Amino acid sequence: MLTIIPKPTDIPSDNSTRMVMDELDRMGYPYQVRFLEAIDPFSDDLSGATIWACGIRQNGHNFESLQALSLKNRIINSPESIVTCASKVMTSALLVQHGVPTPATFFTESRTLAGKFIQKHTKAVSKPVYGFDGVGIHLVESEAELGDPPFYLQEYVPNDRDFRVFVIGDKAVGAIMRVSDHLTHNIHQGGCGSAIEIPQEMADIAVRAAQVVGVDYAGVDLLSCNGSYVVLEVNGTPNWHCMQAPIPRLLAEYLVSQDQKK
Repeated sequence: MLTIIPKPTDIPSDNSTRMVMDELDRMGYPYQVRFLEAIDPFSDDLSGATIWACGIRQNGHNFESLQALSLKNRIINSPESIVTCASKVMTSALLVQHGVPTPATFFTESRTLAGKFIQKHTKAVSKPVYGFDGVGIHLVESEAELGDPPFYLQEYVPNDRDFRVFVIGDKAVGAIMRVSDHLTHNIHQGGCGSAIEIPQEMADIAVRAAQVVGVDYAGVDLLSCNGSYVVLEVNGTPNWHCMQAPIPRLLAEYLVSQDQKK
């Protein structure tokens, strides 16, 4: 039976887990709901199950519990891939290693070296290593504007919008353009999203990015750059705000297909 771990941040007006469960109900496919806080991976009888973690808290308990459960179960997305997506450093390293276009990136504890990177690119975007919803991202134009180390920096790519592509399996199934009057265009930071058709090049880059970080499904964030696209990050527990594509139904169908492979 499919086991579902609800997203901790779900609220009645924005309940991602419920949307997918409604689709499973329409399909007549059985599932059970469990909460990580109430699961002891050493004594629980979950074994050989397909477990969908719609979202988890970024803490040691949730990560470690999923990791232990993955020894005897198929987790979607895998704990390893969720951890990878949570780390901007590891995500960027994988993108670079596999040749996926991404802005020039620098990671250091040295304020002097960080300052030289900023000087080289005139300005840079400083981001927290473990961040979400666009929090803590700001533009820096000199070493003096840096906060505390470590410093995760990317070259500034001029833009007035970004794109989120929703990938399931090996297919880009939906995309939105997010526009705002500030540096980050995240919906949680006041950006406005609208659905768009997915250009083939954008779809190919987004699918490749999801594959190299090892996720079953993802929200891939991109910028337009020099006539093509660069990947900013890959979200392993994505929302699908403003998507016109039927993401909950597509996700439900994917979960069923994976569960039936066992």
